[in-house]
Formats: sequence, C-alpha cells, structure tokens
Amino acid sequence: TDLHNNKKIEVENALYVISTPIGNRYDITLRALFILQKSDLIVCEDTRVTKKLFRLLSLNIKDKKWISYNDHNALSKKDQIIKELKNDKIISLVSDAGTPLISDPGYKLIKEVIDKNLKVYSIPGPTAVTAALIISGSKTNNFCFLGFLPKNKYIETLKIYSNLKASLIIFE
Repeated sequence: TDLHNNKKIEVENALYVISTPIGNRYDITLRALFILQKSDLIVCEDTRVTKKLFRLLSLNIKDKKWISYNDHNALSKKDQIIKELKNDKIISLVSDAGTPLISDPGYKLIKEVIDKNLKVYSIPGPTAVTAALIISGSKTNNFCFLGFLPKNKYIETLKIYSNLKASLIIFE
C-alpha cells in the first residue's frame, strides 16, 4: 500500500521503465521487485546479465519472455515489444545497471509507446548520474549531464561547456 493514502499497489498492463541496482543488488526498490515479479516480458540489454540479477534477487526467471534490446537490434525489436503491449502484457524495460535510457537505448521505443497512446511508467531508483554527483564534493544545485563524450571530439566538447557555471557529469 502507498504510505500516504494506503492505496494498494496495482500493476496495469503497461511498459515499466525500471531502475536496477548499480553495483549492490540491495539498491533496488520494493516497487521494482514487485513489478519485475509480475512482468510477462523483460526487455533488457543483455539477458544473461539481467537473469543473473533476477537470481541474485530471488526473482523467478521462468514463465517470462525475454527480449534483448540494444543499439544494434532496437529497430527489429521495437515492433515486437509494441505488439506485446497491445496484447495487454506487463512489460519491464531494464538496463544492465541503473536507470534505463540514461546513456542507454530506448528513447525511440518510449516515444513510439507514447505516440500509440499506450501506457508507460517510470519506476525510479539508482542512477549513476546523481550517485556520482552527490559524492563528488561539487555543487549539487546546478549540474549538467553530458553522458559519454564523442571519442574523437572530447576536447572540443569540453571547451563548449568550460564556461558553464554548473557541475559537469561525464560518463567514461
């Protein structure tokens, strides 16, 4: 039940974008565990990595359909995922670690789900962006996330942001 209004948690047929632990399996929320257990389909970067996480969290990996979804196969898998959503499935989209779509594939899938008037929900949890920021010692009231810098233009990219009056967060 919800802490503020004692509302029972209901799981609708929808796409759930679920944050997964970063480095410590116990950094997962109870709501994420609940929805992952109820899911018919798990969409993830690498099924081997996600199945290992499920085993560590004592979640059932059988009786679920699994789809690997990454930059290389997104176009071919997107229609299959949309079809499953239209067939009233509970679908969870997870990344290997942290919050999906943050420097991970998936925004085109989410856009299409929204465009087709299907339901999508975010299940918050760990994100490397804020985890890095809060232990950096840098100011936290104003920051800019740059993701992964282009390999051949990282100096030029840094010059563009060098006068910004904010903490910069860059993935490596």
